[in-house]
Amino acid sequence: MWLKLFFLLLYFLVLFVLARFFEAIVWYETGIFATQLVDPVALSFKKLKTILECRGLGYSGLPEKKDVRELVEKSGDLMEGELYSALKEEEASESVSSTNFSGEMHFYELVEDTKDGIWLVQVIANDRSPLVGKIHWEKMVKKVSRFGIRTGTFNCSSDPRYCRRRGWVRSTLIMSVPQTSTSKGKVMLKEYSGRKIEVEHIFKWITAHAASRIKTIYNAERLKEEWNKSDQYWVKIYLFANLDQPPAFFSALSIKFTGRVEFIFVNVENWDNKSYMTDIGVYNMPSYILRTPEGIYRYGNHTGEFISLQAMDSFLRSLQPEVNDLFVLSLVLVNLMAWMDLFITQGATIKRFVVLISTLGTYNSLLIISWLPVLGFLQLPYLDSFYEYSLKLLRYSNTTTLASWVRADWMFYSSHPALFLSTYLGHGLLVDYFEKKRRRNNNNDEVNANNLEWLSSLWDWYTSYLFHPIASFQNFPVESDWDEDPDLFLERLAFPDLWLHPLIPTDYIKNLPVWRFKCLGVQSEEEMLEGSQDIENDSDSESIDTFSSEKEVFEDKQSVFHSSPGRASHCDAEACSCANKYCQTSPYERKRRSYGSYSTNEDMEPDWLTWPADMLHCTECVVCLENFENGCLLMGLPCGHVFHQNCIVMWLAGGRHCCPVCRWPSYKKKQPYAQHQPLSNDVPS
Repeated sequence: MWLKLFFLLLYFLVLFVLARFFEAIVWYETGIFATQLVDPVALSFKKLKTILECRGLGYSGLPEKKDVRELVEKSGDLMEGELYSALKEEEASESVSSTNFSGEMHFYELVEDTKDGIWLVQVIANDRSPLVGKIHWEKMVKKVSRFGIRTGTFNCSSDPRYCRRRGWVRSTLIMSVPQTSTSKGKVMLKEYSGRKIEVEHIFKWITAHAASRIKTIYNAERLKEEWNKSDQYWVKIYLFANLDQPPAFFSALSIKFTGRVEFIFVNVENWDNKSYMTDIGVYNMPSYILRTPEGIYRYGNHTGEFISLQAMDSFLRSLQPEVNDLFVLSLVLVNLMAWMDLFITQGATIKRFVVLISTLGTYNSLLIISWLPVLGFLQLPYLDSFYEYSLKLLRYSNTTTLASWVRADWMFYSSHPALFLSTYLGHGLLVDYFEKKRRRNNNNDEVNANNLEWLSSLWDWYTSYLFHPIASFQNFPVESDWDEDPDLFLERLAFPDLWLHPLIPTDYIKNLPVWRFKCLGVQSEEEMLEGSQDIENDSDSESIDTFSSEKEVFEDKQSVFHSSPGRASHCDAEACSCANKYCQTSPYERKRRSYGSYSTNEDMEPDWLTWPADMLHCTECVVCLENFENGCLLMGLPCGHVFHQNCIVMWLAGGRHCCPVCRWPSYKKKQPYAQHQPLSNDVPS
C-alpha cells in the first residue's frame, strides 16, 4: 500500500512539473501566460460574444461592438486562460443530453426533490405541439447547461392525471428553483409567461429568477450594515460591479452553494460616494471579494482564478467543501492508487488483472467502511468546534499561491482527459519497467511466468486451500489423492455437510518430511558376522553387565522425557550417538550390533547431513522410547522434533494433533530453531 501511495504522489508531482513545462512552451512560442490580462479592444466581435455567453450576460440589445466590449469590461477582467477555455468550449460540438420524464414519480425524484440545482422542463400537453421547437430547444439546452442548469421534457401523454392536477393544460416551460436560502430546502416551480419564444428571452427569464435569490445592495449605508453584520455564514463573496444584475454564473453558484456560502451583489451604478468601498479595501470595479473570518481575499489575482463557473466553483469547493466532495476526492485517490497494482504486479497478464480486481474491491470496501464512522462522528454536536477548525485550516491552505496552481492544473487536466490518461499510462509503464528490472536483479522467477503457468499454479493453490486447508502451509510439494481419484471429490460434494465439520483432517501427515536414519562408517554384514563368532564366547557376567547397563540407559531416558519435555526437545549431541543406542531384540543380535558399533568412536556419529535443515538432532523416539536404527524411517514435525514414522503416524491418526514433546500443533508452521553443531563425537563408556 505504501509503495502504491508513493508512486501516486510521484505521479502528481510529474503532472505538476508537466503543467509548468506546458506553460513555459506557450510563453516561449507566444510570449504570454495564462494569467496575463487581455485587452477586449483587440478581440473580435465574435470572441466578445463568446465571453459574454460563458459569463451569462445577455447582449441581444447591444448591436455595436463598443457596447459589447464595455459589458465585458464591466463583468470582470479577462485573462488569456479564460479566453482559451471559452473558445475551446464554443468549438466543442458535443451534444448535451436532456432527460425525458416517464411520469410523476420520476419528475418528483429528479426535479422537486433536488434542493441545490435549477431545472428547466418543457411540458408538452396532450395532443399539443411543444412550446419551443426542436432546434431552439437544443440551443437552449446547450446554453443553460454551461451554468449547471439541467433540462428535461415531460410529455403529458405518459401521465395525464398528474398534468391535470398540476394545471398543465397547454404546453409550457417550467423552472424549479430552491425556495429558501437554507441547504436542502423546498423548491418552487415557476411557469414561463412570456410571449416571445426565443432563446435569449427565455434565458433572461431564467437568469432574472436566479438573480432574485442573491442579496442585492444599492447604497453605501446598506453595504456598511451588511459588512459589519455577523450571521450564520462564515464565508461571503461580494461582487462589486456596475451591472443591472449579476452574471448567470454568479447566480448559478449561489444556488449550488446554498447554505455554505452567501452571495451578495453590490450595484454601484448610481453611487456618488464610494469612500466606504475604499475603506474596506475595494479599489477597482468590478471586484470579487471573499470575506472570511480570517480576512479578505481578492478573487482573480492568482493563477487559474478566472471569471467563469468552473474556476469559481473549484475555488469555493476548496474553501467550503461538502462531505460528499471529500468522499468523491477520496474515492478518486483510492482508485488511482489501486490501479497502480496493475503495473507493480509482475508476471502473467491474467495475474495482473486478477490482482487489480482484488485490490479495487478491497480498497473500495475499506473506504466505504471507514467513511461510515466518520459520518456518524460528524453528526455529534460536540464536534462542531473540530469541524470549524478543519474548515479554517482549509481556508488558510487553499488561499495560497500553491493551491491556486493546483486548482489551475486540476481544471487543465479535467478539460483534457486524454492527456491525463496518457500520462497516467506512461507513468505506469515506467513503474512497470523499473519494478521488473529490480525483481530480475533479485532472481525472481515470477517475472517470466506466462498466463498458463500462473493459471495452473492458481488452480493448484485453490484446490490445496479448498481440500487441504491446514496442510497448505507446508513448503513441500503437495501430492493429493484428489488428482488420482476424482470419485473422492464427487463423494465429498454429495455430502455438503462434511465441509462444515470442525474436524482437523489428517491429510497434512503425508506432507511431513520423511527420511532414513543413517550413521557414518557403518560396517558391512560380513564384518559383523565375523565379530558375532567372538560374541558367542563371551561370559555370562559380561552379558549381565550389558543388560544392566542397557536398563540404566533405558530408565534414564524414560525419566528425562517424562519429567522434562522441554529439556527433551533439545537433545544433547554428547549423549546422542549410534554407539550407545540399543534395540529391544535378542541378546545375540544386540551383542552383534554392539560389536559393530563400538569398533571406533568416529564411525558411530549419525549422518546429520541427511536430515532436513529445520529438524532437531536426536536419536531416540519419544513415542516408543526406542533408539533409531540405521536405515529406519523417520518423520519430523513442524516444531523440529523427530520420531519413528510409524510411531508418530499412529499418534497423529489417533486424534492427538500435537507434538508428544512440546505440544506444538502438528499442522501449524513454526519458526525453525537455529541449528547447533554436534558438540562431540565421544561415545560413553
